[in-house]
Amino acid sequence: MSEVARILVVGRTGQLAQALANAGRPGLSFAGRPEADLAVPSTLEAAIGQAAPDAVINAGAYTSVDGAESDAASAFAINRDGPAELARLCAARGIPLIHVSTDCVFDGRKDGPYEPGDAPAPLSAYGQSKWEGEQAVAEACPRHLIVRVSWVFSEYAGNFVRTMLMLARTRDTVTVVSDQFGYPTYCPDIAQGLFRMADAACAPDFAAYGTYHLAGSEAIDRASMAKLVYAESETLGGPVAAVKAVPTTDYPTPAARPLNARLASRKAIDTFGLTMPDWRLGLTASVKTIVSELSAHSKSDKG
Repeated sequence: MSEVARILVVGRTGQLAQALANAGRPGLSFAGRPEADLAVPSTLEAAIGQAAPDAVINAGAYTSVDGAESDAASAFAINRDGPAELARLCAARGIPLIHVSTDCVFDGRKDGPYEPGDAPAPLSAYGQSKWEGEQAVAEACPRHLIVRVSWVFSEYAGNFVRTMLMLARTRDTVTVVSDQFGYPTYCPDIAQGLFRMADAACAPDFAAYGTYHLAGSEAIDRASMAKLVYAESETLGGPVAAVKAVPTTDYPTPAARPLNARLASRKAIDTFGLTMPDWRLGLTASVKTIVSELSAHSKSDKG
């Protein structure tokens, strides 16, 4: 194996794939739709064969939590069946698979942060599809690392921070739930953690396969996080809105979400010697970039 592990990332346009691509890491290759489509598992073998990687990171997923309630077939195809085939292909080649999952495998009823060994109990079709995907990966590929993440945000693609800023362009007040708590996690920090985990898994003597959590370490509720987004935006002359905090019961959505989305990362930190920086630093960076993008688009529209 080369000094720097060759990593194939499945996925190209999503938030995590973009964060991985922009990390400046050598030895990376990407395979996304249509040539590598988790919804069409037969496309995956050629992508792995062409890349000849030392490890695979699955950054692809069906991520519409609400959409999965009315399109469960697509969610299970992409979040379970595709990863199952990916795991079989990795197992056949004897290479590790790092598969990214979610806090939505839990029901959110635990008092404290969730540990990797806690029993999943999904509330939604999306959560169930991700949980069954985890099981499929673990069954098919002994050399697997399942990495659950939560409340992921960045300057890339669609996420909570971008949504809040976009809404503030047309609304004076934004309604946000105040009883859902989590550990926000800056996506580029996740990318660095996954690289470290992948490199470790490529070592001949590595044996710590299994399930891990990779998340921030300071809990906050959604409404308070929205207020932080707008406070950052205001300092930059960006869009700002008042936040109307409401309980989840007053803000119905197609899919139920866990009220407690906190994931404990100590196992990953201890095993891989990694650190998770303060997510507020990532929030500042994300808001700055998105506000700049929105300003540029606004000038372009006027011009």
